[in-house]
Amino acid sequence: MASADRQDELAAVGPVRLSLADGIDRAVDVLAGKRFAVLSGAGVSTDSGIPDYRGAGRAVRKPMTFDEFRSDEAKRRRYWAGSHLGWRAFAAAQPNDGHRALAELERAGVVSGIVTQNVDGLHLRAGSRRVVEIHGSMDRVVCLRCGQVFSRADLAATLDRENAWIDAPGAVQLQPDGDVEVIGAERFHVPACSVCGGMLKPDVVFFGEFVPTEKFAESVAIVAEAEALLVVGSSLVVNSGVRLVDHAARRKRPVVIVNRGATRSDRRAAVVIEAGTTETLRELAARLR
Repeated sequence: MASADRQDELAAVGPVRLSLADGIDRAVDVLAGKRFAVLSGAGVSTDSGIPDYRGAGRAVRKPMTFDEFRSDEAKRRRYWAGSHLGWRAFAAAQPNDGHRALAELERAGVVSGIVTQNVDGLHLRAGSRRVVEIHGSMDRVVCLRCGQVFSRADLAATLDRENAWIDAPGAVQLQPDGDVEVIGAERFHVPACSVCGGMLKPDVVFFGEFVPTEKFAESVAIVAEAEALLVVGSSLVVNSGVRLVDHAARRKRPVVIVNRGATRSDRRAAVVIEAGTTETLRELAARLR
């Protein structure tokens, strides 16, 4: 375990971004002997084929807001058409070695819990147990009127039956950032809630929505109980992630960040590694378990 003086020295390094080869020893020095929490972002899932929409070279996107989804039927149909096709990629994706490394570290008693900004469910499918999906999960659909929750797979089967035209040649155009634009989306039919007839929405946090209070409280608890925080694959653009890093830093918990590209919280970190998450997590698992 690193001494207090050594940890202060590491913290003083600040936002210097290190390669994996240069940074892994420092990261191990900070994390060894500690039970640490993990905050994960989209970069953890890129090796599973799920794109990182904020990565370098990605086109700027204007995401659907919650108000638009509720108030504009045409935009809601376009959203559901694209989301339905995107769901196929989510459903087919498999956990990668980075997800499995974190599950292994949890089983070894090293990782105390994961807070993920991802909505793909891959941490759970990899075997991690204490996971807070702070932005929800794409595998569930919720009624905005009565709160009934449905399986996304079941709804997808219904959408396939009621929108067979969507697989017609030329109906789908892939955008440069990996999003999906559907020609004729105004024809897309989305069934209402089978319980009350209300509006259905994927059980994820849209722009303009707040993270549910209980979810954020669970996330804070995971960070507060841990002796350190490892951030992997997140640029920390979303305020909920920044707040969790600040929570750890204020309590003198060392923070290690692994991400391709700068993050909003680099200055808070003891070590910042500029590298892919899969290879870094594999190395950390080998060194820390």
